[in-house]
Amino acid sequence: MTISPPLPVDGLAARGVDLAYGRDVVVRAASIELECGVVTALIGPNGSGKSTLLRALARLHLPQAGEISFHDGTDVLSLDPRELARRVTLLAQSRSTPGGLSVRELVEYGRHPHRARWSGRDPGAEAAIARAMTLTGIEALADRPVQALSGGQAQRVWLASCLAQDTGLLLLDEPTTFLDLRYQIEILDVVRELADDHGIGVGLVLHDLDQAAAVADRVLLLEGGTVTADGPPHEVLTTENLTRAYGIRVDVHVDPVDGRISTRAVGRHNDVRSRATA
Repeated sequence: MTISPPLPVDGLAARGVDLAYGRDVVVRAASIELECGVVTALIGPNGSGKSTLLRALARLHLPQAGEISFHDGTDVLSLDPRELARRVTLLAQSRSTPGGLSVRELVEYGRHPHRARWSGRDPGAEAAIARAMTLTGIEALADRPVQALSGGQAQRVWLASCLAQDTGLLLLDEPTTFLDLRYQIEILDVVRELADDHGIGVGLVLHDLDQAAAVADRVLLLEGGTVTADGPPHEVLTTENLTRAYGIRVDVHVDPVDGRISTRAVGRHNDVRSRATA
């Protein structure tokens, strides 16, 4: 499907960022760069600071130290909310769905930064909404009440709203949560299409290590609020790195033919069966 280009794409970087909740610093001296056409996955144990760092890139969590700026030198703190929303959008984990909205109305909400302040006109709205709904496979749900949807359906509707925003940078916090296997793969396919075909920079938090290996060009591993590895999947997703980070042995296999990475966490019962069949 042809997608018209969004506003000019510009990369975004956080450098030496400290993030805290009250006095508790949860991310320390973290740096991350989102580049045009590159998918960057943030991985790590629960509580390692992945979602907090992602939210900071969208200016939803202000840093105590360090800076966050676009590649043109513009500090995210210097932009008014509408201008920032035309550059970057975030699909967060927790969202409150307004009552009484249809699916199409919620997707249309993503156009809010593009509407003229006084007239409310948005010439690109119809095409952007149609594209977003097609990409996420929700056209048949257009007139359904959002509150009548399953968790997986609602997740796709919220993603469509983000896509309708037509930004050059897309931030996704655990986008495959609540989705069945088919839609997990389709969402990851959309992510790759946006990066490969349309030059959009994507940053996403994932718990599934195999999904991170499959979709990402670059992986950041966080442990206890610190970035401990940053690079291509084959450099970051190693047995040594993952075993240390997750506190459990994680075996990593690289297919000798296609280079595909797969991981396997080894618990007590797995290990017993492995020895018994050896």
